[in-house]
Amino acid sequence: MDLIVAKFGGTSVGDGARIKKAAQSVVNEYMKGNQIVVVVSAVNKTTDDLIGLSNDAIGSGLTDKQKAEIMAMGELTSSRLFSATIESLGVKSEFIDPYNKLWPIVTDSNALEAKIDFSSTNKNFEGIKELLNQGIIPVICGFLGKGPSGEITTLGRGGSDISAFLIGHCLDASEVIIVTDVEGVMSTDPNKIEDAELLPEITVEELRDLATHGAQVLHPHALKYKDPLIAAKIINFEYGDLTVNGTRIVGPYESDLLKSVSLYKNPISIIALVGDGMLKKSGLLAKVTSCLAENNINIFGISAGQNSMTVFVEKQDSDKSYHLLHNLVIEDDIFSSLSLGEDTGMITIVSPDFADETPGIISSITEPLRKNHINIVEISSSQTAIVVYVDLKDAEKAVKMINEVLE
Repeated sequence: MDLIVAKFGGTSVGDGARIKKAAQSVVNEYMKGNQIVVVVSAVNKTTDDLIGLSNDAIGSGLTDKQKAEIMAMGELTSSRLFSATIESLGVKSEFIDPYNKLWPIVTDSNALEAKIDFSSTNKNFEGIKELLNQGIIPVICGFLGKGPSGEITTLGRGGSDISAFLIGHCLDASEVIIVTDVEGVMSTDPNKIEDAELLPEITVEELRDLATHGAQVLHPHALKYKDPLIAAKIINFEYGDLTVNGTRIVGPYESDLLKSVSLYKNPISIIALVGDGMLKKSGLLAKVTSCLAENNINIFGISAGQNSMTVFVEKQDSDKSYHLLHNLVIEDDIFSSLSLGEDTGMITIVSPDFADETPGIISSITEPLRKNHINIVEISSSQTAIVVYVDLKDAEKAVKMINEVLE
């Protein structure tokens, strides 16, 4: 017997017919002898409508506590609807909301971006387990928590997916299934490229990076809660079948990489190419990267300005790279000259939280370096990583300072 946690997003319960289809898919798994827990979001656009109504009626006078209680009404309603629909199909069900004595998810008092109290939450699932052992299907509100004084809180962005992965972990589920309005994870956005293909599986880290850069499948924050020992997949509600393949989510969330700082083991050399109006010329980047790639030289970083391009390679490859790129400068009149700079240390700072939870992180990193007269040769950033190049002699000192900032 498997224990399945199935989370239904707002679109998948968007009207009465969809709720019935979703409930039937749950009952079908139950009839196979499996235990199943449902996590349900608010009916499509309900939360947005409630926020709009409250803003129109109250405006800035709305407190966070009031807003959380109003936003919660969507999940309070959908959990009752879903549970009643399951019972109409002949199977016992019970809705579980923060007012229910069996409610398991405990948080701090932050009404709109609540932090989960993992220790207390993990101890609170005995009641849910008892329902399952009695053959009852629990339907649990996604997105919501209960604060220290029993008040309703919300888990913020990705809240319902957080609920599903968290509940799966606490119940030691066999599988967590995210039921949504897409087939799974595609090779790219099918609305932009018709030939996009469904990926049979994707790692947590790959999905986190996709989500961080705008893919609307799962919020990257929710993936922190995915248990690596529990199977997980994303499927489309249209099938009305929890056994369809969709996209499997595999591997662990690399929590050891959160806010990690590392100094690359070898010195990095910098080669700068200059030319008038280079940024407006097409194909220059391809010429530079191809020149080095054809000679098996790895590029660790590259940046471009209006009249220059900077390439970062290992010191051991610097002389060969310098001569190869000089030949390119001589052959192509777009380039005018190049130079080989001093050796640097490459420091990489990684955190999936940089994108939306760490405002001002770059200034926090650079300010102590400035105060200690450590020269930053170059800096580049993405939504999950920051790379800082400093004079080689200062690299170890810089790593220590950056670690102190992040701690």
